[in-house]
Amino acid sequence: MRNPTPKQWRAEDYSKNYIADYKAFNFVDGEGVRNSLYVSGCLFACEGCFNKAVQSFRYGTAYTKELEDKIMADLAHDYVQGLTLLGGEPFLNTPVCLQVVHRLRETYSHEKDIWSWTGYTFEELLLETDDKLELLSMIDVLVDGRFELDKKDLNLQFRGSSNQRIIDVQKSLKAGKVIIWDKCKDASTSYEQIHKQSFI
Repeated sequence: MRNPTPKQWRAEDYSKNYIADYKAFNFVDGEGVRNSLYVSGCLFACEGCFNKAVQSFRYGTAYTKELEDKIMADLAHDYVQGLTLLGGEPFLNTPVCLQVVHRLRETYSHEKDIWSWTGYTFEELLLETDDKLELLSMIDVLVDGRFELDKKDLNLQFRGSSNQRIIDVQKSLKAGKVIIWDKCKDASTSYEQIHKQSFI
């Protein structure tokens, strides 16, 4: 796992404007029904990364206007709560992420929410480049921090290791400190344990 100094990694130096995948109408990448954009490229190289192929900034296909149009059309459904940015590392792909979130806000204002996962901590992002700060300012909920294999916990909601947090970004920016998302509820029993117990 790598730990960058502030402003060491710049999206302009790494992003190739590639995306790894786009999945519409899913239930796993945040609250409610969501459309998820998986951007390509990540430098954190966390041990136990579940998708090492996506660490390459050339993985997948180039982001296109046609895909952006599809994302906006998919968001139009009343039952879709919002857009999720994942990766890869969204904050190293700000040319793509800023383009799509600006259009979302122009089209839907705050009727749709924006979630993002990142290997950066919230505190690290506050010391980062202007593009990262701009993206952070447009996000509603952020799951932050590197995945740490020795802190892996299957009981956690929307995250893989106990150091990671689900942050209400807008409240945190106003308060000047991290405010945890008020709907954060971790399970008392993991899905693996439930599955095994059901056959006992």
